[in-house]
Parts: sequence; structure tokens; C-alpha cells
Amino acid sequence: MRNTQVPHYRRSECIHSYTYTVHMKNITLAIDEDVLAAARRYAVERNSPVNAVVREHLNEIARREDRARSARKRLLELSKRSPARIGEKSWTREELHER
Repeated sequence: MRNTQVPHYRRSECIHSYTYTVHMKNITLAIDEDVLAAARRYAVERNSPVNAVVREHLNEIARREDRARSARKRLLELSKRSPARIGEKSWTREELHER
């Protein structure tokens, strides 16, 4: 990414941030007309184009997946370093649920 200062009169025309250029890929979606109409209403309420709403939603999915992947990796690392070990099962299901 390279630093680029965007002139104030062109900011609304740009699809990049104020400090760096973001290279994006275009995709084509097949979407139900009712879903698109709802997405357009949602975007209008937020003063945003549908494209930006979809992009942000996909970014959020990617961020959540990255966090989950990192958490699983960290949990596996911690479990490998733990002195705890799993032993033989010495109980039955019925014993666990006795009242």
C-alpha cells in the first residue's frame, strides 16, 4: 500500500481511505430481487451504497474467521503445553446425571 493524500473535493469519488490506496477485486452476485430491495433500503438508511454494505459485511465475516482461527491455534498451543492429561473414563452417564 502506498500513502496517497486525497484532495477534499474528490473524497466522495474514491473507494480508498484518506491515507492509503486499497486494491479491490470486483465480484458479481446473483441475488433475489426482494433481498436486493431490502439491501437497498438498508443502505439508503445508512447513507451508503449497497456495495459498501456488502463489502463491510464480508470484511466482518473475514475478521471473525481470522479471530476464531487465531483463538483455536492459541488454544491448541496452550493445550500442548499443559501438564494435564486425559485419563481413563471412570464414570458412567447415569452416575453423572444422578439426582
